Amino acid sequence: MDPVAFNIGPFDITWYSIFILVGIILAGILINSEAKKYNIPTSFVTNLVFWCVVFGLIGARVYYVLFNLDYYTSYPIEIIKIWNGGLAIHGGIIAGLITLVIYCKKYGVNILKMLDIVAPALLLAQGIGRWGNFFNGEAHGSIVSRAYLEGLHLPEFIIDGMHIGGNYYHPTFLYESIFCLVGFFVLVGFRTMKSTKLGNTTALYLIWYGILRFFIESLRTDSLMLGSLKMAQVVSIIMIIVGFVMFIITKIKCKRYDDVGAKEYEIKC
Repeated sequence: MDPVAFNIGPFDITWYSIFILVGIILAGILINSEAKKYNIPTSFVTNLVFWCVVFGLIGARVYYVLFNLDYYTSYPIEIIKIWNGGLAIHGGIIAGLITLVIYCKKYGVNILKMLDIVAPALLLAQGIGRWGNFFNGEAHGSIVSRAYLEGLHLPEFIIDGMHIGGNYYHPTFLYESIFCLVGFFVLVGFRTMKSTKLGNTTALYLIWYGILRFFIESLRTDSLMLGSLKMAQVVSIIMIIVGFVMFIITKIKCKRYDDVGAKEYEIKC
């Protein structure tokens, strides 16, 4: 697949950049729509999304670079070329979370409330963004046969796109994209349930994406490694454990999701 969508003068506009941008825009619209129900100002949401995206992208890139230091110390100029790929979602989540906590504390918006609003939209953005990996020919799994891909009843353009360097590969980008999009609908539906407590949706996000990424990572061949361990699997296990603990605690102690508005100046459980 050609990673370049079109050109504007001397500048290449890549599919990778387009899909990330589309994911961010749609997520921002959904976050703002939900936030309005609780009188959280659009200006707050717009600024929050902006800073979370900025620091999230930085965090995602720094995380990726740290696990590929040998290459980037030899070619430091490549560090800034994020349009060629190389964003680690876990680094982005960590940096975005820190940014959200600081920003919500500064303006007195309940942190758990905002996390519950953001969580489904984040899964949607992740599901869309994975298509950028497809056009970059990255984030795929191990070698498979063309017959295997045909047996999955995939569109021809995906099968052709998985033909890289003379081999066909598991379209792990597609698996993750599909289950992120399914997770988006699951979280949105779960959030509307009357029994859902503050923080439950965020906990479910951690569990859902942790399990999803753990199994996807078992198929991938380009994993960031920590010794003999796949770092994404290590982080995924931590996410799952934290998610279950968080779900139990918030289910027992926290208010209903709909009972908490914008001006709960602290996390009040």
